[in-house]
Amino acid sequence: MSNIIQQAKGSYLIRGGAVITVDRAIGTLPRADVLVRDGRIETIADGIEAEGLEVIDATDMIVMPGLIDSHYHMWSTIGRNFVSDGGYEYFQAKGATAALYDAEDFHNSVRLGLAELANSGVTTVHNWSHNNRSPAHVDAELRAHRNSGLRARYAMGHIDKLPVDQVNRYEDLPRVQDEWFADPSRLQGLVHLGVNLRGAIQSNVEVFYEEMEMMLKLGLPVAIHASQAEPNSDDAADYERRGFLGPNFLFCHYVTARQSDREAMARTGTPLSFSTLSELRLGDTGDARRALMKMREAGITISLSSDATSLVPPNMLENMRVTWNMGVPWQGTDTAHIPPVGLHEIIETATINGAKALGLGDVTGSLTPGKQADIILIRTNDLNTAPLGNIETTVVMAAMPANVDTVMVDGRILKRGGLLVDQDVAAIIDGAKRSALRIRTAAGGILGPQCPGCAGNAVFRATAC
Repeated sequence: MSNIIQQAKGSYLIRGGAVITVDRAIGTLPRADVLVRDGRIETIADGIEAEGLEVIDATDMIVMPGLIDSHYHMWSTIGRNFVSDGGYEYFQAKGATAALYDAEDFHNSVRLGLAELANSGVTTVHNWSHNNRSPAHVDAELRAHRNSGLRARYAMGHIDKLPVDQVNRYEDLPRVQDEWFADPSRLQGLVHLGVNLRGAIQSNVEVFYEEMEMMLKLGLPVAIHASQAEPNSDDAADYERRGFLGPNFLFCHYVTARQSDREAMARTGTPLSFSTLSELRLGDTGDARRALMKMREAGITISLSSDATSLVPPNMLENMRVTWNMGVPWQGTDTAHIPPVGLHEIIETATINGAKALGLGDVTGSLTPGKQADIILIRTNDLNTAPLGNIETTVVMAAMPANVDTVMVDGRILKRGGLLVDQDVAAIIDGAKRSALRIRTAAGGILGPQCPGCAGNAVFRATAC
């Protein structure tokens, strides 16, 4: 089995599909061809003639940019089913298990997450790693990225439960920069480095300020979690005065943002990662719909994200659908005058806005000549997508991961004919199951029974299903 990332960047003629370019100068085309040469988009037009290229038949398919997930804690992918009724939801399950992951578990978890993303049409992900337990854990994640073929930002962070008054010195950062990022070919130029800070919500304000000043000197892109529920722990206007905000700074959540916070973000071009299903589940004293509408009104670049699989699946098509359905004005509130979210706007949040949020707006996020060929093809002749009517409606309201026929990143094909290419899916799942079982066993049954046959056991049997 070959390694995806060792494949040469290909040249293809994608012929006869309905094309959503997400390029406002080109628009959405009922029928067009896309010419890819050496991993880049060269031309988009109807009736392109090019000899010596492999032709990909896009009849009865929608051709569009790959989806972009701007916030995903991939180290905990294997913990997707650790939550349960009775109080063990995301934070409790994470707190009970975070220290139990070894480096191999991180590798198995990130490998599973990357394969699932590729299968569902995601071509770029922000791996927000907020449990960096050791250099071996970091290397395990980056090995998974090296072999996946997906574009990504790898954002280093803290070890889970780091005391709120302790500054994270990022001692391993110079080594990671030197060993993994000094030579772009190590990761084929597909992965760039960032950091995630705990911010005012997970550390003392003074600690956050000190960590932020460190990162400003290093020039690395920064991401922080902001409040999903009251009280609001952040003051974006203050961050603006301190020089923290800008395109290189990413807020996630921020359901509780005030008008002054939104204005500061808009003035500085600071983007937002909106984890729709997570905001609905965890924003227990906030209003996720109002937050979305007011961020839009302020003119902030909004991208979409999954957060953690213990909360929601990394299914960006579902994320788009739910966001579109909740993106309506609410009569009798201060959103009543705001226009509803449109279909094309939602597609932008899942593509070009995600690229901009990760500093990749000139690289990916739209089918624009000169950009890298990060492209997906969605079948429109399946039971749940046929018959094709409005092209953008089909993507937002009907498409599911099972309809994603082809996935290309950087001109390399990761999925074709509905199947992942050069991925041992059985081995990926087997590794994930081994790690998940070991962690659940080490947790001593605190997360609840693993399956009906294991119910009542304090420690799950090694033969558990």
